[in-house]
Amino acid sequence: MKKLLVSITALAMSSSLAACGSTSSSSSSSESSADNSSKTIGIAMPAQELKRWNNDGEFLKKQFEDAGFNVVLTYSNNDATKQNNDVLGLISDDVDLLLVAAVDGTEISKTIDTAKEKNIPVVAYDRLIMNTDAVTYYISFDNYTVGKLQGEFVKQQLDLDNSSGPYNIEFVAGDAGDNNARYFYDGAHDTLVNYINSGKLIVQSGEDSFEQAATKGWTTDNAKKDMENTLTNYYPAGTKLDVALCSNDSTALGVTQAIEARYTGNNTPIITGQDGDIDNLKNILDGKQSMTVYKNVNDEAAVAFEVCKTILQGDVPTAGLVDSLPMEVTYDTGSYNNGAKYIQSYLLLPYVITKDNLQLLVETGLYKWDSNNKYLEEAE
Repeated sequence: MKKLLVSITALAMSSSLAACGSTSSSSSSSESSADNSSKTIGIAMPAQELKRWNNDGEFLKKQFEDAGFNVVLTYSNNDATKQNNDVLGLISDDVDLLLVAAVDGTEISKTIDTAKEKNIPVVAYDRLIMNTDAVTYYISFDNYTVGKLQGEFVKQQLDLDNSSGPYNIEFVAGDAGDNNARYFYDGAHDTLVNYINSGKLIVQSGEDSFEQAATKGWTTDNAKKDMENTLTNYYPAGTKLDVALCSNDSTALGVTQAIEARYTGNNTPIITGQDGDIDNLKNILDGKQSMTVYKNVNDEAAVAFEVCKTILQGDVPTAGLVDSLPMEVTYDTGSYNNGAKYIQSYLLLPYVITKDNLQLLVETGLYKWDSNNKYLEEAE
């Protein structure tokens, strides 16, 4: 609970981190905005039309500009080829640092190699960039723990250690091209695999690997279609589905729609999620979705700002950086291997939200109750 409160407090502080001045390196406190004007950061975000990435991009742009840096911000319409070209353009412009939230962490690796040839440091943001030793740091949430929290929630709700079962479960993973998606799936599956092996949990569809459970593009429509097919083929005539373990809220939304349209069982399945999307929070209050794992993306952007600012100012971010941050962050050097090396990582703490603790989101300042005090909406 202490860690949770620290994380929540940090949400209110993250937007003022830059204005208050950094303590992340010995020189940063004496560094004026004018001293930073010769440095340019290139920020590559996946898609402007997705609110999450638009908010992250604009937040980061403002923080760096307020600190005196030059910023070139690109959005790539969720198109890996376009992002490769965008990043090649940033490299050609000789930016001093690249911060990249990859559309596809594998497709962009050769482009990132080009940055190394020009001695441009690369920081991977939220999604790990694979198969290149050009990545200097990785900033994200503890993605394995996201899945683990979902698995533990299912374990507790079904009381798997004490109940006899069997229970039917289906896994709904994220996009196969997103490296984070595998960590989410592994965290959940590893938590529950012993119950699957013992027969207490049964995957009726047989889709018990990440590749089989993956949802193209993380989209609600694809998740809905996949679950409708699963229900039609493996859950006929009132067969119970006890759990739909969905890796995020967009897939959970599609699964919920499929269940409403096609499910013939007489129970309400446990449905997990991640992100705290407004429609999903409504479904949690309405009893259609069971939980979501919340990640404070403002905190993530604030940590990215501190790490990148330290590099731009000529210092080296280390484990000691976390001591200067108000949010709960772990410095990790042995968990995230991108196929070329283990990447130095700054990992933030996610936490579980259910209908019983939704007020915690209001306390972050990012959500508020609607005029009827019934559902949550995004704060202005």
